[in-house]
Amino acid sequence: MGIHMSLFAIADTHLSFGTDKPMDSFEGWNHYTQRLKNNWNHLVNEKDYVVIAGDISWAMNFNELTPDFTFINALNGKKIILKGNHDYWWNTVKKMNEFLSQNQFDSISFLYNNSVEFDGFSVCGSRGWFFDSEEEQDEKVLRREVLRLKMSLDCARHEEKIVFLHYPPVTINGSCDEVLELLKEYGIKKCYYGHLHGAAAKYALDDKIDSIDFKLISADRLNFTPYLIKKF
Repeated sequence: MGIHMSLFAIADTHLSFGTDKPMDSFEGWNHYTQRLKNNWNHLVNEKDYVVIAGDISWAMNFNELTPDFTFINALNGKKIILKGNHDYWWNTVKKMNEFLSQNQFDSISFLYNNSVEFDGFSVCGSRGWFFDSEEEQDEKVLRREVLRLKMSLDCARHEEKIVFLHYPPVTINGSCDEVLELLKEYGIKKCYYGHLHGAAAKYALDDKIDSIDFKLISADRLNFTPYLIKKF
């Protein structure tokens, strides 16, 4: 019998231990860091993995990020982090990995232009972008994000690929065709995303489209409890 592990996920933790932007004043977010910590450590074992799908921290730089990553690093399990629209601290992979090693944040790694391989499946992803904007700048960013997602999918060694995005590729109002086509092309069956919370979560689509299961995993939507993706 091998040791069983689990993969969990959550998005939009919006930590602010190093900045003064706590989310507690928002409806449903009271004592959110304590709730997140309790729920996380109750569910997640040391051998498990948790994907945090963007909007990790309000920090603007590594200095402000350090207390937030100290908090994340101390939580049970290994964490795989991808970029959200508010992660202004995000830097080159080289600089981010140096930051991890300088601070001995040994339970954290980044999902960025790469994939993370497990026994029998791969974890892929990218930030994604707005899909309902006509702005040329947004279209450019979206094209770049689609390329990043493709790069991640191309890195994957397994046929089963689970995809994480920060921005929703679908909402009840529409879909990002470029991302959707890519997911279909690579035979993706499960896609998890964040970004929508509070009142905006009513636009979320937790449903199957073109044989792909989509689910919103923003922290407040999940009551600050990591969501079980897969046992393996």
